[in-house]
Amino acid sequence: MIKKIFLYTLLTLIVIVVGSFGICYYSLQQFSKQQINVTPNNQMFVLKKGTSIHQLITQLKEAKLLDRAFLLPYLYKLDPSLSSIKAGTYQLHPHMTVEEFLRLLVSGKESNFSIQFVEGKRAKDWLKVIQNTPYIQQTLTEKTDEEIAKLLGIEGSIEGWLSPDTYLYTADTLDINILKRAHMTMKSNLQKIWDNRDSDLPYQSPYEMLIIASIIEKETGLSSERANVASVFVNRLKAKMKLQTDPTIIYGLGDNYTGVIRRIDLMDTENPYNTYVIDGLPPTPIAMPSLASLEAAAHPAKTNYLFFVANGTGGHTFSDNYGNHQQAVNEYRRQIK
Repeated sequence: MIKKIFLYTLLTLIVIVVGSFGICYYSLQQFSKQQINVTPNNQMFVLKKGTSIHQLITQLKEAKLLDRAFLLPYLYKLDPSLSSIKAGTYQLHPHMTVEEFLRLLVSGKESNFSIQFVEGKRAKDWLKVIQNTPYIQQTLTEKTDEEIAKLLGIEGSIEGWLSPDTYLYTADTLDINILKRAHMTMKSNLQKIWDNRDSDLPYQSPYEMLIIASIIEKETGLSSERANVASVFVNRLKAKMKLQTDPTIIYGLGDNYTGVIRRIDLMDTENPYNTYVIDGLPPTPIAMPSLASLEAAAHPAKTNYLFFVANGTGGHTFSDNYGNHQQAVNEYRRQIK
């Protein structure tokens, strides 16, 4: 009789333990398939280096991402592969389950952000873009143009030396590292194009070609015109004529430019970028040129053009003598009136 009671009690305990285990296993499985609470305010999840399981639970509670976060340690015991989480910044998605969330942390596949550098903009414009872009570690805000150039290995100004493009980065990327990539891209592109340039160009170095490319970039936004614009500047340089291009004056005026170039600005001998006064090229590029403008500078159209003026429809009228150019100027003035 005692044996029967013992066996019955033992079987009962086994059933209870197995049943409890089954219920616990089922609950954890349900928990792993539960969706986390992703909202527009918590789509980016930052996991710091050295975060413990208990710290993760607290973080999930504070972010209101996960109900019953206290079950995480038990889920880890059920599936230890979910516990090898890696620090980083992760993009969360609606309908993501607890298991998918943890596997994302285990994968280490951080979210990629992007920053766009637009052609034709100046270095200071790009630096403002960097300063206003999230998830970038700012180290350059107090540095001068010359100090930044030194960090990039550039002699003189960084103007023109950064390649326009969209760059991907992960959270906490240093601002200088993004600029290094843009600089290396421009340096590589410039050298390749320089090596394949036309043979009869009046440039003494790749840098001079970079300067011309930056002026082309500011003078026209039409791909079909770039080679013709380049031909005007090449022909002027060969003829020892002044470039007489307004964008260089505007660049030299900096913050003093009010939207209109005055007659006194054209005569200003103190402005080193005043190509109505100086001979040859300005001292530096005046913008970040596109690949297309670099190609145009290296392969200008074969023309006799020495002048161009806006035609009132978004393009320009090109002329090979001053008389025709003046007629085009008068026509443009009639149109804008």
